[in-house]
Amino acid sequence: MRIDIPAFDQAAADAAQHRLDRLTKPQGSLGRLEELAVRLAGMTGNPRCRFERRTVVVMAADHGVTEEAVSAFPQEVTAQMVANFAAGGAGINVLARQARAQVVVVDMGVRTAPTATGVLDRRLGPGTRNMTREPAMTRAQAEAAVATGRELAAQLAAGGTSIVLTGEMGIGNTTAASAVTAALTGRPAAEVTGRGTGLDDGALAHKIAVVERALALHRPDPADPIGVLSAVGGFEIAGLAGLVLGAAERRIPVILDGFITGAAALAACAMAPGAREYLIASHRSVEPGHGVLLAALGLEPLLDLRLRLGEGTGAALALQLVDAAVAVRDEMAEFAEAGVSERLDG
Repeated sequence: MRIDIPAFDQAAADAAQHRLDRLTKPQGSLGRLEELAVRLAGMTGNPRCRFERRTVVVMAADHGVTEEAVSAFPQEVTAQMVANFAAGGAGINVLARQARAQVVVVDMGVRTAPTATGVLDRRLGPGTRNMTREPAMTRAQAEAAVATGRELAAQLAAGGTSIVLTGEMGIGNTTAASAVTAALTGRPAAEVTGRGTGLDDGALAHKIAVVERALALHRPDPADPIGVLSAVGGFEIAGLAGLVLGAAERRIPVILDGFITGAAALAACAMAPGAREYLIASHRSVEPGHGVLLAALGLEPLLDLRLRLGEGTGAALALQLVDAAVAVRDEMAEFAEAGVSERLDG
């Protein structure tokens, strides 16, 4: 699998920084908004980049590991929520509308195929298998899921999308994300496994044990990210990894949501380290593994609102900070234009 990620454009980033330094404010006084504007310039290669067409991709799939009672919700909720996304009634729909973003819902492998209008059919099967007994998917399926994400990124780019937001849905997917995170970072399952949809202490201990069993069975090699996804991943996690890669190949910034999309990004960066330059961490989830992922990726989240919904909700909120960074860069006057005296040096 050949993946060509263009290098971060330092010249464009420097040009954006120069513009920001001439605006009517003390240099750096808008803090991380300025840092964000500079990073966006380096990602896109355009110091005055704008993001008129923005797309939230919500990939959905079911997980065989739900047989191990790792979620507080039944598996049928995945299909029910896909229908809710398609109808426009979920949290991500509300926040995407506020952020002027299109929501694209992708069925990567929901157990019962959705019948809702507008859901993209990219099914690789009726969910993964139970990772505590056998690999979650075949290697060929993992490769196909990644390829599907890359192809979708190409299609979105052809349609004018200039920034991509990642979202997911799948009962049991925090268990898969925990296993992927542990496998790729080498951290123990107990350190990266959280309460997901709201497990109590006893259920959390059971979930950690499930992740430990899966890792002990497969012993996935962190140097083989496709193998990790095959052993303990999910169709939507592998698909999102491909989406990250496909966007990065086209200089399209990617706003990550929470823990599950972070696990997908970690797998993508294991395949192509250059993809990391195109990632924006929207928020810090309450899932303990998310902090481990962010540290491994070298990303600092823009928000910390104790979010744990998923769906792309944190990414949609962060998109409004992207808009703020772009507006500051473009709409503030420079000192000379405004007739404002600059700082006295010396």
